[in-house]
Amino acid sequence: MNDTVRTRIAPSPTGMLHLGTARTALFCWAFARRNNGQFILRIEDTDLERSTEQNVRAIIDAMEWLDLKYDEGPVRQSARLARYQEVIEQLIQQDKAYLCYASREELEQLRQQQIARGEKPRYDGRWRPERAQGRPIPTGVAPVTRFRNPDVGMVSWNDVVKGSISISNTELDDLVIARSDGMPTYNFAVVVDDIDMRITHVLRGDDHVNNTPRQINIYRAILGPEAPLPKFGHLPMILGPDGQKLSKRHGAVSVLQYRDEGFLPEALFNYLARLGWSHGDTEKFTREQLTVWFDLDHVNRAPAQYDMAKLLWLNGEYMKEADPARLATLIAPLIDQRLSEMNVQGATTDRPSPAQRERGGGEGVNPNLESVVALLKDRAKTLIELADEAMLFYLEPHIDPALLRQHLTGKSLDALREFAKTAEAIPWDRPSIAALNKQLITDFNIKMPALAVPLRVAVTGRTQTPSIDAVLELIGRDAVLRRLRAALDIVSPR
Repeated sequence: MNDTVRTRIAPSPTGMLHLGTARTALFCWAFARRNNGQFILRIEDTDLERSTEQNVRAIIDAMEWLDLKYDEGPVRQSARLARYQEVIEQLIQQDKAYLCYASREELEQLRQQQIARGEKPRYDGRWRPERAQGRPIPTGVAPVTRFRNPDVGMVSWNDVVKGSISISNTELDDLVIARSDGMPTYNFAVVVDDIDMRITHVLRGDDHVNNTPRQINIYRAILGPEAPLPKFGHLPMILGPDGQKLSKRHGAVSVLQYRDEGFLPEALFNYLARLGWSHGDTEKFTREQLTVWFDLDHVNRAPAQYDMAKLLWLNGEYMKEADPARLATLIAPLIDQRLSEMNVQGATTDRPSPAQRERGGGEGVNPNLESVVALLKDRAKTLIELADEAMLFYLEPHIDPALLRQHLTGKSLDALREFAKTAEAIPWDRPSIAALNKQLITDFNIKMPALAVPLRVAVTGRTQTPSIDAVLELIGRDAVLRRLRAALDIVSPR
């Protein structure tokens, strides 16, 4: 085998890149980077009926979003059909593979007979050359190609995750390696690919363990019985909170769905790295740290459990650390979308959206989105939440008269009237607004909530917001005073 570590990820474009495959890709990537090796992307698209170019693009987009840079690829199996046929012909010539003319009906009858006898259903080798001598080739049956599996002996390997594994060849039948249309099957094509690409470590999900002995036999048939094989490692399954295999019923399973639901790529990257691998008790780490720490000795054998609450926590931590300018760029289209939907539904907007501002559209004061994000990002777990909260500054609020009458009473009402008068003359910045609020609670002998909550209700329609002086600064003097005066007119008409 090659001295340089070479790993690969080989998704099938019959679907999107799901969470389990992304975790496998990440482990392969990290192992290659830790060992100064190479990481290859291969697209297993021999299922021509179900594979789509849209899914190929989605797989590549998901890899790019997670920043899993590959050194070679994407290599497509559909471009290697001549190579597979070459190896199949070689195996047939060496009596290591043969054509099988058994029809579907014949194979189903065999299966039912074996079940009736209490036997494990398996192909019985009836078209092996020594057993098919003199048998006429049936008309109208396009043959498949089967690999002649050894009849005796054990297939053993030292799995780098699970330890020593042995399977008796008596448990394995003659595997179909090419369908009747000539297309290679998975277990055959993957071996040819891994040989040609000089893969040194085959890391994949635990559900592939049963494929490994069949593939090892194919390796030995192609390369010879003493040829070195890649090292195999089977990664723990990812289970849902209910202990069942992760599926759509547990939530998002496509990587790009997490992007669309407002997760940051570095958060999902970090979370996936901890699904089945650990570095002590460290939960949060950079990709650079992972490439230093990652090894196969600390990959768990037990299944990993998917935990959305933990992912949300981790995403929130990364959002707290993120540059507000970057987050503003990510949520600006989300805000535009919401404002567009609001306008269609007949709602009114108080000011232009962030993207409109960048295009020079709109009238009046518009809060800087980066400043809005800086104020709100510590409170949000996802970009969706952040965009929803940012709407406070871009949408005319609904002010509930009943809520106004509940909170704008007594000294609080008097303090708000004074705020409306005095705020005309102060500099409109957070320190000046905070100083005015402090003066008002002193003058009217009230506590801060007795001023801040009524202010929030009058200006935003909410009882809870971030710090009121910061909110008022960003909404802008004109909008604040207009809303405040309208609220005062409701509770005490002139």
